[in-house]
Amino acid sequence: MKKLKIALLIIVVISIGVVSTYHWMSFKTRHQIYDSVNAIPKNKVGLLLGTGKYATSGNINLFYKYRIDAAVKLYKAGKIDYILVSGDNSRKDYDEPTDFKKDLISKGVPSDRIILDYAGFRTLDSVVRAKEIFSQTNFTVISQKFHNERAIYIAKEFGINAVGFNAKDPYNTHFREFLARSKTSLDLVYNVQPKYLGEKITIQ
Repeated sequence: MKKLKIALLIIVVISIGVVSTYHWMSFKTRHQIYDSVNAIPKNKVGLLLGTGKYATSGNINLFYKYRIDAAVKLYKAGKIDYILVSGDNSRKDYDEPTDFKKDLISKGVPSDRIILDYAGFRTLDSVVRAKEIFSQTNFTVISQKFHNERAIYIAKEFGINAVGFNAKDPYNTHFREFLARSKTSLDLVYNVQPKYLGEKITIQ
């Protein structure tokens, strides 16, 4: 019985920590998150966070579709001059950045205004590489609100001045995000760095 009580106590403490971390990140980034194109400040570069084009059902992933729409909206409104697409290209048959580029071009974004980062394996990598590889310390993160909050929290920790533009969200709740934010907190505590860095790339 004593062991059970200890186990339950541990579960309660961990649960409180996970929930607190989630809400803390939302609170700390609340002034850098925008839904309105008119209200958001202009930045040279928009960091478009990657995701797979297709859902497990084989249909278009709505997170992907809505991020494309948001990036195009910002670009056409003159709120960003370049779109830095950061995503996963860890397998020959999986290339998030190239998929994004093709669809951005089809919606009227010139190819020379799209820069690809093939080593954005996770949010921390995408944000830090935007600074260390692409020399951007001010940029606009483009993703769903829950994702933007986490990305901007990471940016703050690395001395980056970022704002977020919220793409439409196909879901109301994201239980996975509670764990993702807890892992992010641990990564920051232990100073985890991107998997790959490399030579700097200039965005004109």
